[in-house]
Amino acid sequence: MASTRTLSDPTLDLQSNSKLNQHQNASLDYETGGSGRSRSSSLHARPNSPATPTRSRHAAAEAASFWDLKVKKRRAAKAWYSRKRVKGAVALIGLVALFFFVNWIMLLRLQDRRPDPDSKTRVSENSVLVQESLRKYAKGKRPQKGIYGRLLALAAHALAEGANKREPKDLWQEPFVPASAWRPCADQRNWEPSEGNNGYILVTANGGINQQRVAVCNAVMVARLLNSTLVIPRFLYSSVWRDASQFSDIYQEEHFINYLTPDIRIVKELPKDLQSLDLEAIGSVVTDEDIMKEAKPSFYLKMILPILFKNRVVHFLGFGNRLAFDPIPFQLQRLRCRCNFHALRFVPKIQETGALLLQRLRQHAGDTGPLDHYLIGPSAVSNKKESSSRAKKPSRYLAVHLRFEIDMVAHSLCEFGGGEEERQELEAYREIHFPALTQIKKTTKLPSPVELRSEGLCPLTPEEAILLLAALGFKRKTHIFVAGSQIYGGQSRLAALTSLYPKLVTKEKLLSSTELEPFMNFSSQLPWTS
Repeated sequence: MASTRTLSDPTLDLQSNSKLNQHQNASLDYETGGSGRSRSSSLHARPNSPATPTRSRHAAAEAASFWDLKVKKRRAAKAWYSRKRVKGAVALIGLVALFFFVNWIMLLRLQDRRPDPDSKTRVSENSVLVQESLRKYAKGKRPQKGIYGRLLALAAHALAEGANKREPKDLWQEPFVPASAWRPCADQRNWEPSEGNNGYILVTANGGINQQRVAVCNAVMVARLLNSTLVIPRFLYSSVWRDASQFSDIYQEEHFINYLTPDIRIVKELPKDLQSLDLEAIGSVVTDEDIMKEAKPSFYLKMILPILFKNRVVHFLGFGNRLAFDPIPFQLQRLRCRCNFHALRFVPKIQETGALLLQRLRQHAGDTGPLDHYLIGPSAVSNKKESSSRAKKPSRYLAVHLRFEIDMVAHSLCEFGGGEEERQELEAYREIHFPALTQIKKTTKLPSPVELRSEGLCPLTPEEAILLLAALGFKRKTHIFVAGSQIYGGQSRLAALTSLYPKLVTKEKLLSSTELEPFMNFSSQLPWTS
């Protein structure tokens, strides 16, 4: 009876169908994300239709199929997650394998370089050796303080650190490759000789041998430009260099005249009627203050040629760096090179000493360089003949001009770690040799030594130069020739350099006192050291 009542009671059927439909809708919303779209949506398409036994059976069948579908979906989801985990594991294994493969390649490359397993130990040993050398040098002296001591320690560390590094392959090569293919062309002439009938040019050059050489070559160019006659140049006596050498003491005078005859007219002295003139009184003296640096040819045509026409003579007093390099007509530029590399030939005693110096630097008398013919002339040929039987390879050497003489140091207005004693010494030197600079300091506020150094306007100290050499790759065993006169600080500072570069030499170490005696007090006659 209860079952009949349940089947025949429409209210109960409707309630049971409604509950079933609610349950199915909730399940479908869960499966479809709340969209309500599903294959089983027909279960509740008509919720208010009267219930029948057939309808109930259909609902039960559809509910069973719904649960089967749900189980299948769950199984598919599990399978998808399993496949995803497998793919993730495979990807992770692939990344790990790639990591180890890259490490293996890098290890092979490092093994190809064959590093020294004891490199750290050797760097430490090298550092100890360098520091030991410095201690021997400094024994019995006050410890170095300030910038000088710091730079010396940095230089020692840089050399020790680079001791086990390979020397750069291009360290001794020409940095500008096409330069090795260049050939001299300065001896070629494409013009007629100058008659020099517009007047006479006198030149009194100042400075060291390099400045004097530039002044002479510029004077040759101006003589050609103005169609004037050049008188053999003279050199000012400098209280800095203290060298009374004149043109004929350094250069072959006759060769100079004869070689440049196709270019300009050259005489040894002024005509008698011009020698008695007071050149300053008639306005024929032109100093460096009257000519801007690197003046163009137009300046000489406009300002100097009228003086020649009026007084027949012009005296250039100083004449350092007073002619431009650009723009200059090509033939005039070639004349400058012709003067520098061909006309200015050193006297025999300088050539012989230079050949001896080069022989000892190269440790091989028979080797000659591309410029030996121009610098040491026949001495290079004779040395080659004397040692033609030898097959020894010449030794490489590095020539360094530190440009750290007292005049450079004083003129820079910089300080170099010497404290109050250094400041007083340099100021006294300026008052004697650079009075104009001393006067400017009194009337004008100039940058401080700290500001000058921060702007890179101070000369490199010897210790800074060593840091630069170490950075370029030159090792402690490099043969180094220090050119120039006495560096500021004297033998003590040079001894510090030698402790870092044991094979560093100067002219005093390469030449005996007998070989140097003819050049005593004549620094301009030793071009190999300037």
